[in-house]
Amino acid sequence: MEYKLVIVVREDLDISRGKLAVQVAHASVECAIKTYLNKREIFENWYKEGQKKVVLKVKNLNDLFLLREKAYGFGIYACLIQDAGLTEVPPGTITVLGIGPEKENLIDKITGSLPLY
Repeated sequence: MEYKLVIVVREDLDISRGKLAVQVAHASVECAIKTYLNKREIFENWYKEGQKKVVLKVKNLNDLFLLREKAYGFGIYACLIQDAGLTEVPPGTITVLGIGPEKENLIDKITGSLPLY
């Protein structure tokens, strides 16, 4: 596969697996829609290949901000997801970062050293 979407999760949040799954889903949908609207060819290639997604982890919020800036530097869409705060975390808590979809070799320059979640 040549394209992928990466979702990066904060390790410092104490949230349930269900909550985490929802946050990852939010990032996937937002990234996919933005890429569809702004980089249609990349979206279509990623979609045809099976919509590869990888979930990685970082230690804290600051790490998410640094990765987002790196992604922007490569011209790759990146979205921070803020929780509504209705259940497990305070309103506005940033939980995950979505990056892509984009060519895998570009995303790996940003997230290639991160461990799988």
